[in-house]
Amino acid sequence: MSPLIPAEAAPPPLALPFPETLIRAGLSGFPSPAQDYEGRTLDLNERLIKRPSATFFMQVVDDGDSMLAYGIYPGDILVVDRSIDPRPGHILAALVDGEVIVKRYELLGNRPYLCSGNTRYAPIPLGDTECQVWGVVRSVIHEFPV
Repeated sequence: MSPLIPAEAAPPPLALPFPETLIRAGLSGFPSPAQDYEGRTLDLNERLIKRPSATFFMQVVDDGDSMLAYGIYPGDILVVDRSIDPRPGHILAALVDGEVIVKRYELLGNRPYLCSGNTRYAPIPLGDTECQVWGVVRSVIHEFPV
């Protein structure tokens, strides 16, 4: 993981075009050419950053496969909110034994663990290791190569 990159306390608005047209992952025919473009916009700061003063960004820099099942890939940017109380099922950014990692928080047999999305990696029991939770991952920004 890369070092922390804090979000701006009051990010400037950046409204980008966001047409009303919906998109499907499967085949469904063609949209009507008469569909109006209504000039809607979307501000990703508003959409992805709920609490700017408690939000920071991290970049996944390893080349491993431990979180691929959860849609987290090397190079992805994580939007992390430190104001959220972690609950089972949340993806966390944490400092474990001096290493910053991203894992899913789970209860296994009523014990807390940090788990990978790959069964080849053993869950990390909390309480047996030194762990400092930095925050809950709210979003993952994944870019496709072009």
